[in-house]
Amino acid sequence: MRLPSRLALAFLALAAASAQAQEVKRYKIPDSDFPISAAVEVPAGKATVYVSGNVPPVVDPKAPKDSVAAYGDTRTQTVGVLAAIEKQLKGMGLGLGDVVKMQVFLVGDEAHGGHMDFAGFMAGYRQYFGTPQQPKLPARSAFQIAALGNPGYRVEIEVIAVRP
Repeated sequence: MRLPSRLALAFLALAAASAQAQEVKRYKIPDSDFPISAAVEVPAGKATVYVSGNVPPVVDPKAPKDSVAAYGDTRTQTVGVLAAIEKQLKGMGLGLGDVVKMQVFLVGDEAHGGHMDFAGFMAGYRQYFGTPQQPKLPARSAFQIAALGNPGYRVEIEVIAVRP
């Protein structure tokens, strides 16, 4: 039996609207309160926005531009980078709650025996993610790398966001 064309079109429109109305699904890490998602599922029909890596802003303009003093410690740099990403996303009509994937690049810190300051990173990260105001958690990876483009940088973050 063949459906009348208007009815078929209405059915297809309803199906498309239903698919678009699906929400991003975030999977918690079992038995953990660590503030990332184990996985994030993005339904069909959602637009993804790939945000290039952001590096920290200068916090001490009197310090040499290639020094850690110019940009601050890992926590300070993390806060600066996440604030910049938040501003960039806002300019695109998005927010940090729309971030589904984050990659974090941390340079080893002399103050931590050459190891990345993961605790400092997490202190800055927790100001933006896993809060009552912003409980949506991205899937995330964090890497220690040898260096970034400026010897004073300790943090670079890139994200993928989904348009609601």
